[in-house]
Amino acid sequence: MTKLAHNRKAAFNYNILEIFEAGLVLAGYEVKAIRAGKASLVGAYITINGNEANLVGATIAPYQPKNTPEDYDPERARKLLITKKELSKLGKELNTAGLTIVPISLYNKKNRVKLEFALVRGKKKADKRESLKEKDAKRSIERTLKNQ
Repeated sequence: MTKLAHNRKAAFNYNILEIFEAGLVLAGYEVKAIRAGKASLVGAYITINGNEANLVGATIAPYQPKNTPEDYDPERARKLLITKKELSKLGKELNTAGLTIVPISLYNKKNRVKLEFALVRGKKKADKRESLKEKDAKRSIERTLKNQ
């Protein structure tokens, strides 16, 4: 399982409540571009419309710009392949105030590109400051242990 793209801001900006996995409906040239590292999940989110889920705002740059179709849109909505049970659960959870679905990473699993996404609640500024303080404290502890 190799990570192909990662949304680093997701863990900082949100409290992760539950993690899910889904497949993506992609074209062949998009898969090649993702494996080449030309994908970005920054600012992306997942919407649920009726009985399907879509990844919106993720950018997949063309693998070979001259060989991609002229009407290719790097930020088009991409359909997620998840079970009906998970879809209905996510739909119910989204109706709760303050919850959203954010992609965390794209990775390979048995020659398939999978998306790891999470049900999250947004952090407030104070929570973000607290997580930065915890991170700095861990670093200083590791430095002192390393120097001894």
